[in-house]
Amino acid sequence: MSKIEARLSELGFPLPEVTKPVAAYTPAVITGNLVFTSGQLPFVNGALPTTGKVGTDEGLVDPASAKDLARLCALNALAAAKSVLGDLDRITRIVKVVGFVSSVPSFTGQPGVINGASEFLGEVFGEAGVHARSAVGVPVLPLDSAVEVEIIAEFK
Repeated sequence: MSKIEARLSELGFPLPEVTKPVAAYTPAVITGNLVFTSGQLPFVNGALPTTGKVGTDEGLVDPASAKDLARLCALNALAAAKSVLGDLDRITRIVKVVGFVSSVPSFTGQPGVINGASEFLGEVFGEAGVHARSAVGVPVLPLDSAVEVEIIAEFK
């Protein structure tokens, strides 16, 4: 088991199998010394744990739950990266995280939601997990997911 996978297990998030694409794309590609993941949804055992829009009103996905979903997206992005790298210990830096939050128009807390992915990557990779980032509110995501995350990582 790689050091990174051991760290994931220690944090209570063992690396899952890579999620099968839900459309015409591949989970991750390599170019040069970078691996780009496709947008990853918060699948757990092949299913979304919750769906809907993020907001603070009743009947919406609350921001704290959405932050947890962003962490699951990051975990699935690591599984996608491993599928092409073979070993997550090859990652030398998380370069960028792009996060999408399906939210109601009045919700402006997208950065806090995507912190779930960013903080998780920092816990896993330490200083090498510090990255550039975008957190974008969108009206809808595939399968009515509340959150989607993609990463770009440098590797050796």
